[in-house]
Amino acid sequence: MIERVIATDATLELIELLKSKHGQVMFHQSGGCCDGSAPMCFPDGDLIVGDQDVLLGSIGDSPFYMHKSQYDYWKHTQLIIDVIDGRGGMFSLEGVEGKRFLTRSRAFTEEEYHEIQASSKV
Repeated sequence: MIERVIATDATLELIELLKSKHGQVMFHQSGGCCDGSAPMCFPDGDLIVGDQDVLLGSIGDSPFYMHKSQYDYWKHTQLIIDVIDGRGGMFSLEGVEGKRFLTRSRAFTEEEYHEIQASSKV
């Protein structure tokens, strides 16, 4: 099964650290503004998810959302959530750890895209 969002091992380790400190977490791919376009990590429920947010999947047993208007641009790609050293978004939980989440991506092959479209609810 093709997944729309996956995470590196380093990301999964950081998610577990954050969950040990904050409880269950959730992600939303920021579309810009204050923190640029970055995966943002919040305590679960701290960000109200609306009708226009698309659930892409989960990483580290944590839901990952993106606004539909942004999803329309990214729907042909698989998001790969990674982590690097440095200060990231001021609203995202990982900032105090001296880390920041980073979205990398790769285009789906034509076959993968057709498969994911066939099974998609979006």
